[in-house]
Amino acid sequence: MNTILFQIPLAVDSLGLDLLPNTEPSEKTLSIIELITSGGLGGQIIMTTLGVLSILTVYLFVERFQMLKKAMKEDPHFMNKVTDYLSDNKVDSVLTLCERSASPVASLIAKGTLSKSGSSKDIQEAMERQGNLEVYKLEHNLASLATIAGAAPMIGFLGTVIGMILAFHEMASAGGQIDVEMLSKGIYTAMTTTVAGLIVGIVAFLAYNNLVVKVTRATFKMEEATADFIEIIAKSK
Repeated sequence: MNTILFQIPLAVDSLGLDLLPNTEPSEKTLSIIELITSGGLGGQIIMTTLGVLSILTVYLFVERFQMLKKAMKEDPHFMNKVTDYLSDNKVDSVLTLCERSASPVASLIAKGTLSKSGSSKDIQEAMERQGNLEVYKLEHNLASLATIAGAAPMIGFLGTVIGMILAFHEMASAGGQIDVEMLSKGIYTAMTTTVAGLIVGIVAFLAYNNLVVKVTRATFKMEEATADFIEIIAKSK
């Protein structure tokens, strides 16, 4: 039996190039801008709100981080200088040194120096009051970060609920002419707000906890400085 092979001629031009169109499906990509603006007015409002919260999170973290870094910076010879000045009864020198240091520990030492004529209990109470004020300054805006960490995911979920309501409303309005594209578009648009809210919330949560750890370290340093100063005063009397 002879096998007959059929050859189908391809469309080529004079240079021998294939003239048939490329039928491979092209991959459709979606930019961030398209993803944000594809959710309608409600989705755009939610995404804009989350964008503002993300910028605020970065600003608060950088501002607090720089402030805490400066607050925890200390001179290793600071307490030795304080001891030397107090042993010579040079109160003004101690206050000048504390003013130059401009740290929470220096503020405590300055407060204790001004109260050194009182009893140890009076000195400790004065330094504790100053310490509470310094801790309050260190914790400034941390509550805002904690609020963003909790509110951002809820705002994202709110956008999801709004998106799903709008999607089902369109399906109900379409009557029996419902296709997969109509449903899928509404779903991915709605879920975008959830993802954005979770991202902002997670970043704010990590930033908040990082700063809380630094505040705790600064608080321990102030407590240590208070104990050391009271001991110095007790020895000098």
